[in-house]
Amino acid sequence: MTVGTVTREKRDHVMLIGLDRVAKRNAFDLPLWNELCAAYGELERDPELRVGVLFAHGDHFTGGLDLPQWGDTFSSGKWHIPEGGIDPLGLVSRVTKPIVLAVQGTCFTIGIELLLATDLRVAAANTRFGQIEVKRGIYPVGGATLRMPRELGWANAMRWLLTGDDFDATEALRMGMVQEVVPAGEQLARATALATTIAAQAPLGVYATLKSSRAALAANEHAAALQLMPDLVPIMKSQDVQEGLQAFVQRRPGAFKGR
Repeated sequence: MTVGTVTREKRDHVMLIGLDRVAKRNAFDLPLWNELCAAYGELERDPELRVGVLFAHGDHFTGGLDLPQWGDTFSSGKWHIPEGGIDPLGLVSRVTKPIVLAVQGTCFTIGIELLLATDLRVAAANTRFGQIEVKRGIYPVGGATLRMPRELGWANAMRWLLTGDDFDATEALRMGMVQEVVPAGEQLARATALATTIAAQAPLGVYATLKSSRAALAANEHAAALQLMPDLVPIMKSQDVQEGLQAFVQRRPGAFKGR
């Protein structure tokens, strides 16, 4: 399948939400984005569902954004959330129910930012992470600049944000970006088990715990989030963005000039 979609499966009070664009390493095209927003909206509105599990079909979580499809969105200065959907990055809107993440293989750019918007994360031992926007002439606008410094510590975050280097599951665990590392192939089962445990607790208490914990972080994050996409607009007009896109298509390092 070359057009992205999202699978939904209900297991009692848990909803499994699966990225499905396997032929493209689950790279995010606009249909995949819209479907993921819609799935989060369904989770939020269904009173029988208490916890979500975000995972990906195939060998990889996501190779990141399918950049040629995102130029108009980035130039517009805002994320577009379809009617009835909820922003899975938690910047424009946010689901009030817990999300547990299972990740494997490649997890680049928006994959890390989706991870940082979840509440509990399980990684397969073969996972490779990379916040590589600086290699493409842009910068992360899905929440990495807000949440990585807070969750990982300033220098840990800058080590990966400013270099665009990739890192493994062991490093992600060391920094606290994921909470468990399991053998490849076991990540979804483990994440689902954790979600099932959460779903068995008193729902109102779980939601209140999540709300209270988020409230302590909300003010500064909200203010910074409002600037993410607007700050990208002038960058999108630069020569470096064109070079970054060509480098992406040609699978080579960019030769940036700072203009």
